[in-house]
Amino acid sequence: MGPAGVLSLAGVLSLAGVLAGDSGVQPAGTPLPLDLGRTVPPEGDALSHGRGLDCWEVRKHNSSEWCRFIRSNPDCRLEGGFLNYLEGVFCVFPPRLLPLAVTLYALWLLYLFIILGVTAEKFFCPNLSAISTNLKLSHNVAGVTFLAFGNGAPDVFSAVVAFSDPRTAGLAIGAVFGAGVFVTTVVAGGIALVKPFTAASRPFLRDVIFYMVAVFLTFMVLYFGRITLGEALGYLGLYVFYVFTVVLCTWIHRRQQREGLAPPRPWEPEMLTDAEEQESSGTNSGDYGEEYRPLLPSRETSLRILATALSPLDYRKWRRKPWYWRLFKVLKVPVELVLLLTVPVVDPDKDDLNWKRPLNCLHVLTSPLLCILTLKSGAYGLYQIQGVFPVWGLVTLVGSVLAIITFITTSNEEPPKYHCVFAFLGFLASAMWINAAATELVNILRTLGIIFQLSNTVLGLTLLAWGNSIGDTFSDLTMARQGYPRMAFSACFGGIIFNILVGVGLGCLLQMTSSQLVVKLEPDSLLVWILAGALGLSLVFSFVSVPAQCFQLGKAYGVCLILYYLAFLCVALLTEFRVIHLSAI
Repeated sequence: MGPAGVLSLAGVLSLAGVLAGDSGVQPAGTPLPLDLGRTVPPEGDALSHGRGLDCWEVRKHNSSEWCRFIRSNPDCRLEGGFLNYLEGVFCVFPPRLLPLAVTLYALWLLYLFIILGVTAEKFFCPNLSAISTNLKLSHNVAGVTFLAFGNGAPDVFSAVVAFSDPRTAGLAIGAVFGAGVFVTTVVAGGIALVKPFTAASRPFLRDVIFYMVAVFLTFMVLYFGRITLGEALGYLGLYVFYVFTVVLCTWIHRRQQREGLAPPRPWEPEMLTDAEEQESSGTNSGDYGEEYRPLLPSRETSLRILATALSPLDYRKWRRKPWYWRLFKVLKVPVELVLLLTVPVVDPDKDDLNWKRPLNCLHVLTSPLLCILTLKSGAYGLYQIQGVFPVWGLVTLVGSVLAIITFITTSNEEPPKYHCVFAFLGFLASAMWINAAATELVNILRTLGIIFQLSNTVLGLTLLAWGNSIGDTFSDLTMARQGYPRMAFSACFGGIIFNILVGVGLGCLLQMTSSQLVVKLEPDSLLVWILAGALGLSLVFSFVSVPAQCFQLGKAYGVCLILYYLAFLCVALLTEFRVIHLSAI
């Protein structure tokens, strides 16, 4: 596990580099405050935690003063990111065109979700799979570590970025809890509606118990209003213990099966192994590439290989697909083209491991250049060495030399022995893309919250949670329709354990320094408690009702879960708009 440790350290260091310095320097011994509730101050209160006027106050001023207010108020500065959305909407667009600005921002928000989804699905996850194969990890360990990281990358990166700024921490809590409620109710209920099935008892009980423990820990952290270094490490330690439990349970189950001691009961179907699940799901992948492979191999020129590798369109598939698929594909083509240029992908399932010599040599230059230009929004890449030579110029020079050496010492037909290095490079490059998109996502959500006077928590539990969960929703429901509802149902509870434990644990851990080992949480909004309670109650409902039905889940269970989510959403929105509130004592 030595290489795995190095990989994990590299991921943490890259995240730390992105987030370092964004939240300012805190005096030693003073907890770092993270606002988790509504940040609009009470009527007449012009101060917000000692930072001057709260940025939410901008709409209370005359429209002619909006731009000056945004530019002069420190609370209106967006940390990180390449675009200043607040200045764009309040300074570039005149007040009468505010609806147009909001519409453009909403479209850009949807496109950011597309960028996150494409990067995670086609570049981040395949490289993680290649890394797990090179490290010779078992399917179980890879499933609950690398695969979980790949599937939860948008959620975790969004949470880490949101935790980096006290003003957007509510987005992290809202998104992590909101996605948990959505997935365990709407997605799980939809699976039961699409395909009634019998759930695997032991994996379900294991995952729900771990998830309830994680929610309880977060509830206690919010109650005490702070998270210490030990508690942040405890989140990550609990996930390590969960991985160990999954591996141990699977080993025991397989041993009992070999010895004939554990025949499946009528209400407890035999579990598929991860390898079997991958094989079964792979039969429905719809990959028709084999039938078009030429019978006799032919040598292709480097230029033709490069042109083919950079083409994001499969014209045979294009002709077979319906119009709405084509429309969505047109939207994804620019993203896929840029990603193909900057992110290498290693595919262990292909004979050539997806080795494209001219493109991979180009990646030796573009991937490091991408990392240095997206790190801390390009601040490191534009830094002048001795005030003379920029860092990006040095990276370009070194990358060009290495690319030429790689091209000269390799061939088009056979990948080099060090080809696995490209999987690590692709993992890092795709992680930087996801982090950059997540930073823009958090900033634009904060901007929309200021425009519409909405709290970060409600934006997190709605827009951010829905956007990050939409991919899981479609994939799980599709898997259920194809006849694998148990697999999809297990993914609902197993995947989000990673999101809450790593998202909260790593997000808070990266805000701590050697002189400051406590992060203060300020859940001063009733909505935060409603969100935590709703998630806990939904888990308790499933924990009680599923065994009561002998793990046979039908449409009635699905309808109850969806109705529960609708009721929760109504209560949350009524709380946000102060229809439901706590009376002052």
